[in-house]
Amino acid sequence: MRTATQTSPLHPALAGIVLSGAVAWVAMRLGDIAWLQNHGFSALTVAIVLGIILGNTVYARMGAYCGEGVRFSKQTLLRAGIILYGFRLTFQDIAHVGISGVVIDAAMLLSTFGLAWLVGTRVLKLDRDAALLIGAGSSICGAAAVMATEPVLRARSEEVTVAVSTVVIFGSLAIFLYPLLYTLQAEPVWGLRLPDFGVYIGSTVHEVAQVLAAARSIDQHTADVAVITKMVRVMMLAPFLLMLSMRVAPRSSGQQHQPHQPHQPHQQRKLSIPWFAFAFIGVVIFNSFFPLPAQVNQVLLQIDTLMLAMAMAALGLSTHLSALRSAGIKPMILGAVLFAWLVIGGALVNGALGRLLA
Repeated sequence: MRTATQTSPLHPALAGIVLSGAVAWVAMRLGDIAWLQNHGFSALTVAIVLGIILGNTVYARMGAYCGEGVRFSKQTLLRAGIILYGFRLTFQDIAHVGISGVVIDAAMLLSTFGLAWLVGTRVLKLDRDAALLIGAGSSICGAAAVMATEPVLRARSEEVTVAVSTVVIFGSLAIFLYPLLYTLQAEPVWGLRLPDFGVYIGSTVHEVAQVLAAARSIDQHTADVAVITKMVRVMMLAPFLLMLSMRVAPRSSGQQHQPHQPHQPHQQRKLSIPWFAFAFIGVVIFNSFFPLPAQVNQVLLQIDTLMLAMAMAALGLSTHLSALRSAGIKPMILGAVLFAWLVIGGALVNGALGRLLA
């Protein structure tokens, strides 16, 4: 017979899932507010902010009971959300931006991520995982890319949160900067006429919501092209994860956080294969050739947003501000360097490749 002090092992998981779901639901409702939408703050951004607030206040007394469910939301629901994200994409999107848009997206992804690795690990001496997470968020699709890269690297929660923070800060700055750049680039003194400013925005701004907010400030055509270009860039997430898993195998648990352990050159590194990336590709293929009815697709996208918001909320709940403070200024410096490259280097890449491949 179960004693009064015993509880079902299912209860902690349910409690944490319900808590993450409640935070995500509030974030989704707040994300529908026009002012937040116009300033590029999606439900995912709001979810992590609410999660951090609760995680550093009342959650401290609930962590022991809700921890299992919060971990489930941060890991399993994240993977499911990335898979369902494929219903936002089709291969037909590529045709709308042409070969030049695809090449520009690929060039910006590879150059930005390479710069993150070089500056982050070699110049700033950041932990490898922290640098790569910031690079993934800046080069592909913001917070969703950071969260999708975390299982491959097996990074710490505080590293993930720092990377997401750089996306929020510099992506929000982009919302106000790009409309100004659109006005300036038309001035003869700048000598730079981009073939399509929508491709420029879509290939260089962090989050989908931030892309939409920045492009809408210009005109509808720019917004349409920017979003399609961004979605093609998002589609590159799956091959990126596959290549990353092969190139940067995570350190084994026995070697992690043991800097004084003798080097073992013959020990084989364990390769982490992101199977959810294969499922993501499968969903994109299915959505390209067998599109679901609009109402069904809309329901799936709502479920997807909820899952990703729950993962972001869980991340915030498990993040302590003291860990963020201990990360120091270097992650933000790296985020600033990458942002400068996206703005300046992105303009040069768009100008050169856009004309070459037009």
